[in-house]
Amino acid sequence: MASVVIYTRQFCGYCTRAKKLLESKGVDFIEHDATYDPELRQTMIEKSNGGRTFPQILINDVPVGGCDDLHALDRAGRLDEMLAA
Repeated sequence: MASVVIYTRQFCGYCTRAKKLLESKGVDFIEHDATYDPELRQTMIEKSNGGRTFPQILINDVPVGGCDDLHALDRAGRLDEMLAA
């Protein structure tokens, strides 16, 4: 199974939706809460190629974007293949 990392912040509906989608697929993921951590937020921006919104999701160290991007991958049938890699 793929390595999945998600950068989140508290009280973020998009973060919740993204995590629910991953959980519904049985995916284990590492969550980093960057709500009060500017250094972690900077790490997120660097690893996500400039992504500043929450959440930012990486699959096998490849930035896939945020919640809407994750759901778009799922609708296109590409998320499962990325998670299986």
